[in-house]
Amino acid sequence: MRQELMSLPKTLADDVAKNLVMVARLIDEEPERAYAYSKVALRLASRVAAVREAGGFAAYANQKYSEALAEFRAARRMSGSVELWPVMADCERGLGRPEKALDMAGAPEVHKLDKAGQVEMRLVAAGARRDLGQLDAAIVTLQSPELAAGSVQPWTARLRYAYADALLAAGREGEAREWFAKAVEADRDGSTDASDRLAELDGVDFVDALDEEGTDGAEGTDGADEVDEVDEVVVKTAAEAAGVEDAAEVEADDAKADDAKADDAKADRDED
Repeated sequence: MRQELMSLPKTLADDVAKNLVMVARLIDEEPERAYAYSKVALRLASRVAAVREAGGFAAYANQKYSEALAEFRAARRMSGSVELWPVMADCERGLGRPEKALDMAGAPEVHKLDKAGQVEMRLVAAGARRDLGQLDAAIVTLQSPELAAGSVQPWTARLRYAYADALLAAGREGEAREWFAKAVEADRDGSTDASDRLAELDGVDFVDALDEEGTDGAEGTDGADEVDEVDEVVVKTAAEAAGVEDAAEVEADDAKADDAKADDAKADRDED
């Protein structure tokens, strides 16, 4: 990404980078704000693949699947990379087109993915099978060397969790409990709620004795102030970079943005 931004004037590159940092910082906890920052970055540098990719992930986090897919396609055309293929397929699922996702799962692009990408594609394909009500097929799709491996990889917890969830949906509760337990063992960073699902199967209820409201009020204030300060600076510098003080320049920028969107839309139609 840094190399791509280096092609921009320094001030503009700095403003774009600040917005992309905010997208990355906020996308998990505050996806709507992340999406707003991604729109600023897109306005400033829509011809940069990393900006289109960030815009895609921000839209995806807000379940704007059509917009996300368009941004991912644009990023892929610009970069030539296939790494976005699984999330593009998942966008097809989000748009109610699981058959299209399955077609993508069988495409030659999958063989060009690294191991993590191939596992992600398997998860998407299994989800598409479940969308179609094909529970047994979803279970078979997830049965793989990666699932059976004893070593823990970044994808292991999510893969085991998806398998356990599919087993439970198929009424195979005993096997599901076993795989939720295995997911807990692999989930070192709490990326799933496998422990809660396991406790639920075991009939365990947890009661939170902490006064969350009181602790929330005492913590996080400084962090929120810091983000707000960054918000103000980023929005101001982004506005200056976009030339919002000059109406004529805004009109020209809007015309260029519309032309760029028209070009991308035509490319998407050609690709389809």
